[in-house]
Amino acid sequence: MATLTIKNLPDELYARLKASAAANRRSINQEAIFRIEQVLAANAVDFEATLSEVRQLREELGIYVTDEEINQAKNEGRP
Repeated sequence: MATLTIKNLPDELYARLKASAAANRRSINQEAIFRIEQVLAANAVDFEATLSEVRQLREELGIYVTDEEINQAKNEGRP
């Protein structure tokens, strides 16, 4: 398992983490890991759901872009 060192952690943030760890009967390290996991899980993207939404919107709007059109747009204005 990896080790993480956090430098320059503000005293107030450390105090809040320590209080939260005590309230949840966890060590400060366990609390930090738990909190990081929560944030990362909340920000996880469901790529399949997003792709499904894009495909549905494309069908509804009838917008289809070819690879050639994409490459042409990327190369526009380049010398």
